[in-house]
Amino acid sequence: MEQTTYLVRRDDMENRIAELRKARRISQAELAEAVAVTRQTIISLESGRYNASLLLAHKIAKYFETTIEDIFLFEEESP
Repeated sequence: MEQTTYLVRRDDMENRIAELRKARRISQAELAEAVAVTRQTIISLESGRYNASLLLAHKIAKYFETTIEDIFLFEEESP
C-alpha cells in the first residue's frame, strides 16, 4: 500500500488521536498503515506539530468510526 503524507502547518487545533488510539490498544504504526500514511505522520499529528489535511482527517475519523469534529478540536479566535 502506498503511503502519502497529508499534513498542514499547525494553527489552533488539538486532536484526540493518541487518546483514541490508546483506547483501542493499537500502535502508531498500525494506525498509520490503516490510513495509508507513515508512522512519522501519526507522531507529528499526535504531538501537535501539524494538522491533518481534510482527506486524512476523514480517513482517521472513518477508522475510529466517529466524526472529524469528535477527533479534531478547533478553537476559533475571538474577534
